[in-house]
Amino acid sequence: MPRTLHPVAWWIWALALATAVSRTNNPLLLFLVLAVLGHVITMRRTEAPWARGFKYYLYLALTVVAIRVVFRAVFATGITPRDHFLFSLPRIPTPDWYAGIQIGGPVSLEALLSAATDGLRLACMLCCIGAANTLANPKRALRVLPGALYELGVAVTVSISVAPQLVQSVQRIARARRLRAGRAQGMRALRGIVIPVLEDALERSLRLAAAMDSRGYGRAGTATRRSRRLTGVFMLLGMCGLCAGAYGLLDATAPTLLGLPALAAGSLLCVAGLRLGGRRVTRTTYRPDPWRFPEWAVAGVGVLSAVLLFANTGYDPAALNPSFYPLSWPTLPMVPAAAILLAGTAGFLAPPPTAPAPAAPTASPSKESA
Repeated sequence: MPRTLHPVAWWIWALALATAVSRTNNPLLLFLVLAVLGHVITMRRTEAPWARGFKYYLYLALTVVAIRVVFRAVFATGITPRDHFLFSLPRIPTPDWYAGIQIGGPVSLEALLSAATDGLRLACMLCCIGAANTLANPKRALRVLPGALYELGVAVTVSISVAPQLVQSVQRIARARRLRAGRAQGMRALRGIVIPVLEDALERSLRLAAAMDSRGYGRAGTATRRSRRLTGVFMLLGMCGLCAGAYGLLDATAPTLLGLPALAAGSLLCVAGLRLGGRRVTRTTYRPDPWRFPEWAVAGVGVLSAVLLFANTGYDPAALNPSFYPLSWPTLPMVPAAAILLAGTAGFLAPPPTAPAPAAPTASPSKESA
């Protein structure tokens, strides 16, 4: 049945896919990730204003790749006799304290391709976050946060909804300019777009602040000083335990106690702090979002794709990070490609979004009434 998927499921799927992207710089796999993101967004996005902003994330991704390539060309690293020479930039002398950094010089095809793939990996991670912002309702995600993190969740929700609101403002102002037959192009049209967008963003912020104030946000609560201090101690010790556990898992030479035991103890302390801090916040939820099989399936395929790329089983791990020295066409490993395609099944596993209600037809006045 048509319904909106739980926003946390979309965020788990997107973050897991971004984690899988961080494992590779193979351009074939990265382009496959972009294709999967486009497929899922095309099939399961709604008609909400924030669901129309994925193309702006693509523009940001292209900008990231272009900046990475330009920086690699300007800050040259030199070429070898086997590299394919493209062009040479004027060399700028640098002071002694800036030794080791060369500005200008010969640029090779291998260096530009390596920079482009590095930028493409970061661009894919940005697109994964953009997909989560496109598919998930940020205001609905606020309702599932623990009570202790409610005020913090409000700030996070407002921050991640800024980009969709700006996209909506830009689209609305562009439509208004077209209706008014605005012919200004380029920099001359910038003033007619930026000022209304900033004004609209300010008005939205004031309306949001008034709505939050009327609903009791920013209240001091009924917690005593002892409970607040105890909550802070639990959370601080829990975060220290999580950091120590993560360090112990990443460093093979670390003591055993800094691995899973520290991670488990930190998790328990954080949960205790959240439970203790959540007692002072009483919230009611009208029609809570269900977590059913589609939510488990969408989150599961995302996590499974990340696990397959980190498992290094069934394929050569070197295929995930091919080298362009010497220049050669990268190979497409089958298991990572299948894992990314598995993440693309979220477009079928998620329920179709609710279609917008059709507008009621307006009855034309009859001749008698006229």
